[in-house]
Amino acid sequence: MRTQSIAHTDITAPNVTLGLMRIPEKTDEEIRELVSTARRAGIDFFDHADIYGPGLTTHGCERRFAEAMQLSSAEREEITLQTKTGIVKDGPYYDFSYEHIVSSAEESLRSLQTDYLDIMLLHRPDILVEPEEVARAFDHLASTGKVRHFGVSNHTPGQIELLRTAVSQPLVVNQVQLSLPHAAILAEGIMANTLGLSSVVSPNGEGIVEYCRINGITLQAWSPYQSPHGVFIGSPQYPELNAVLDRLAQKYAVTPTAIATAWITRHPAGMQVVLGTTRPDRVAEAATGSEIPLTRPEWYELLRVAGHRVP
Repeated sequence: MRTQSIAHTDITAPNVTLGLMRIPEKTDEEIRELVSTARRAGIDFFDHADIYGPGLTTHGCERRFAEAMQLSSAEREEITLQTKTGIVKDGPYYDFSYEHIVSSAEESLRSLQTDYLDIMLLHRPDILVEPEEVARAFDHLASTGKVRHFGVSNHTPGQIELLRTAVSQPLVVNQVQLSLPHAAILAEGIMANTLGLSSVVSPNGEGIVEYCRINGITLQAWSPYQSPHGVFIGSPQYPELNAVLDRLAQKYAVTPTAIATAWITRHPAGMQVVLGTTRPDRVAEAATGSEIPLTRPEWYELLRVAGHRVP
């Protein structure tokens, strides 16, 4: 498993991580098997969110993780726990107020049965955000040792810059949706200065990938195997893509899932892939893509057959 440093922190993290949004109905034994398989593969970074849980309940997945794992203090120190806040299910709406951020973080601590969160992200942009409120919440959580590092999810460069007008802590992560078919944040870069074919998704003209690289913000890719039509691996809706995935899987003696993982981890931005599966075999399968050295021709071929124009 290839590892990397998270800039502005003391965290050394794997480039494949495990998201736990689908565990509430799993037994303790099933959760332990899932986590143990991840650990054996070199994955010691686990992603949560306060809204992960059935119905309108909150912190459900965090509680199930803690109940099943019963981590000792030493075991807790061996892993990185990340959670997210800001989405209110009952609406839905978004809330980046001081009260919501602090109360959510404190409930995450109770649910996860831990004294600190390694990283807490603002989950989706709150259009009514007041950066000073966010800054006050972050200052409180950092000064009390409840949260060690902060970041965002699904934020544009402009939204991050707005937060940085008040927040003093580095924003160390931006978790965004990225997969072979859902790759506008990468494809936009090669469409620059192409008449009539622009695919720019950043309103201010500065790509989120380049922005995060410049500012030392680690990108995390969620839904790495999803397309607008569901899982693309093995899907008849993506015959060309799957043909290339199968060919490269045979070349590297891995599975197509590993190749889809490697396509993301190959990028020099040092992205982390966030797995969402609850199947231990799929975790092990995906993890084998961590170190596959796809060539430039292979990487661009996958981009093309996934439906993106390469001029």
